[in-house]
Amino acid sequence: MFHGLTLADGIDVPDAVLAPLQAYASGHATGEPAFFAEAFLPTAHIEGVRDGEFVSWDLETYRGLFHGRAADDEVDRRRRIDTLHATDEVGTATMTLWHGADTFTDAFVLLRVGSRWWIANKVYHRH
Repeated sequence: MFHGLTLADGIDVPDAVLAPLQAYASGHATGEPAFFAEAFLPTAHIEGVRDGEFVSWDLETYRGLFHGRAADDEVDRRRRIDTLHATDEVGTATMTLWHGADTFTDAFVLLRVGSRWWIANKVYHRH
């Protein structure tokens, strides 16, 4: 679909709701941190467990993990939106990312501000 992003069967939402998730997938696919500024609200936090330790990053810290280069194995990586539910102003989504030996499950809280949808926060699990 878009930078290795596919949709699970049955997901049918307006493109505006998909836009922040597509920007997020593009950030992972290209390593370009600017995509995350398009995806997340500036106040967003990204939380999970990394190497056995709880992490809670603000958006700028998260963007600092990316250096503008696609991963060497990007051609083999895949990303799929598994669930996506939205009302007029709030939504939730889950995504599976197959990145080399690691598989990630990401869960997102989405929020419409004005006419634009954003990722408000993300939690993740690394398998």
